[in-house]
Amino acid sequence: MDLQQLEIFLESPNPQNRIKAITELRHYEADVVVPLLKQRLDDKQFVCRSFIAMGLGFKRNDEAYAALLEMLSKEKDHNVISEIANSLSKYGEQSLPHLIEIFEQKPHWLIRRSILATMEDFDSPETLLQLCRLGICHETDLTVKRSAINLLGRLKETSYRAEVLELLLETAKDASGYIRVGAARQLRGYEEASAQAAVAQLRQDPDHRVVGAVLEGLLPTGEQPTHSAEN
Repeated sequence: MDLQQLEIFLESPNPQNRIKAITELRHYEADVVVPLLKQRLDDKQFVCRSFIAMGLGFKRNDEAYAALLEMLSKEKDHNVISEIANSLSKYGEQSLPHLIEIFEQKPHWLIRRSILATMEDFDSPETLLQLCRLGICHETDLTVKRSAINLLGRLKETSYRAEVLELLLETAKDASGYIRVGAARQLRGYEEASAQAAVAQLRQDPDHRVVGAVLEGLLPTGEQPTHSAEN
């Protein structure tokens, strides 16, 4: 599809045509793509806006970055904000303040899980701890809490080890067995007396999934306990 056809499709009243055009723009350079995507920042269909945000993450330049921030300032849909955050993360360290702000101000589970997932690409222990703390201490969605707990494993050998351990010890007492499973798997790797005491307590947990998570650490690699924990 040539550029003239793409421009026609981008203005089509049919959202499927607009999505097709946005997808086809992947074959062009950023200086061509970004101005065209900017024309559709206020598209009425959230799916189209999601594809636009995605495109601005793959076709990166200063204009695209500014366009993502413009989208963010107006966007209300959680799906689109999640995609904006994912695209912003592709711009590296400069996006971290925005990702933290989104995480703090947009506490929807989809947005928070998306941002936590992007942290795999950053080498910023301080930011990671900040987001994990928010995800664990100020979150009701269990999948977000569990994602934050899992990410704490990246901070085990950093200067934040003591703070991480404190967070894990709190999660080991969580009312949800699903969360205690995550805590058990992380705490197994700590030699501190407080961690070992927590693991011993978790081994007696009334939830068999939690017990299974503890026992996984006692078996040779590749083996699983009879009552293994669910992911």
